[in-house]
Amino acid sequence: MKSLKLACAALLAAFSAHAAAVGGLADVTVFDRSDGRQLPVYWHEGRAYVVGKPGNEYSVRIRNRQRDDVLGVISVDGVNVVTGETAVTQQSGYVLAPYRQFDISGWRKNLASTAAFYFTSLPDSYAARTGRPDNVGVIGVAFYRKKAELPPVAQPALPFASGELSRKEAGNAAGAGADAQSAAPRAAEREDRIGTGHGRIESSHTRYVGFERATSEPAETVTIYYDSYRNLLARGIVPPLPQHPTPRRPAPNPFPGFAADPPA
Repeated sequence: MKSLKLACAALLAAFSAHAAAVGGLADVTVFDRSDGRQLPVYWHEGRAYVVGKPGNEYSVRIRNRQRDDVLGVISVDGVNVVTGETAVTQQSGYVLAPYRQFDISGWRKNLASTAAFYFTSLPDSYAARTGRPDNVGVIGVAFYRKKAELPPVAQPALPFASGELSRKEAGNAAGAGADAQSAAPRAAEREDRIGTGHGRIESSHTRYVGFERATSEPAETVTIYYDSYRNLLARGIVPPLPQHPTPRRPAPNPFPGFAADPPA
């Protein structure tokens, strides 16, 4: 019986260690950079959710589980994190080397820098500020296998940006134009939700490489939804936080012994 308990404990520990990863071709997790921890995943009606803490920076962490390169087209709030375009799976992404782990920590500005991801209110999100608030609250990674006929490419330590960079600046209100104005009422209706902001500029070096996809459609698409703890709790997706019991007052003793002198 004791060995059975130990085996069950080992299985539970193994399950807990991988509870925050989603995906088959690669493990996709959300890492809270401000708190220094990997966010646990909560499954609800077949969907994966994580709790975002407003103000905290985060990264999308990907570990390639394959022996070959894979291409990951990554979107946050419906926006391609490399190009800044409204995301579709056929766009540019990052080429990930075999068995390597990479952190995608921001919107790519150029080949040397990114603007940090951080959880924020919906009106402050990059998507809403560029007139695209409808898909705020979701992270997606579309994975492609490399076409088998291609010769192997030397693998660097850094992820590669594949394709031509082009993005809209988050602060360019003129670029949003009438679309931003028409989106404002929709954003106001859902401003209690959280999205991903366009944060501080950080050094992040990459370069272009070629990658021929084995198929026209992704081999796998990973989707992780996020929102504040309050909103996910209200929807029954996350459990309530454990309540600390109130310390119990000792019961009165009818015979406590000799009484002390009252203060002078």
